Amino acid sequence: MRLHALAVSAAALALMFTIQPAAAQRVTGVLGSPSATIDIDGAKLPPDPPKFGGIIKETTAGSKTWWAPRVTPPKGAPNVLLIITDDQGYGISSAFGGVIPTPTLDEVANEGLRYTQFHSTALCSPTRAALITGRNHHAVGFGMISELSTGYPGYDAYIGPANATIGRILSEHGYATSWFGKNHNTPGSQMSGPYDQWPSGMGFQYF
Repeated sequence: MRLHALAVSAAALALMFTIQPAAAQRVTGVLGSPSATIDIDGAKLPPDPPKFGGIIKETTAGSKTWWAPRVTPPKGAPNVLLIITDDQGYGISSAFGGVIPTPTLDEVANEGLRYTQFHSTALCSPTRAALITGRNHHAVGFGMISELSTGYPGYDAYIGPANATIGRILSEHGYATSWFGKNHNTPGSQMSGPYDQWPSGMGFQYF
């Protein structure tokens, strides 16, 4: 399997957030109101919950309500679109110098980032696992496709909670996240649940 990545991978995204100087957290709206939002520096995910800023007395007359601000992406944060195509040679689409005209992909690539140094594993499940986590596929349980999973480390088709996906990283930064299309990264034993190994359990709010 070959792939074209027209946006950032999990590792690159993490790098993008960490190489920039940590800016002061910015609050939008009135802090303590239900509509207040905050952007975070991303040094720690998930961020520590803020301390309650209201007042609690014996009666409501002397008390003051307070809501924690909702985390949102910082101003100017980029949209992220990650595209994987199966069974396609690197030089097929015109977006990467190929002979097949792909004007829409060309436009997306020209407006974003074009990565040319990602190495596929020649199998869909392992390549996808590596791309969405930014880690070697053996480090996230995908030394093979999910149907051939075994009970051995690196081959159990299980992406553990310590291996955050790009969906999880973006979601923790306040992004709305979605996964469309093929999954093939859920162990066969968990096809009917539990759903922590489905995209909806790994940071993608819509699948």
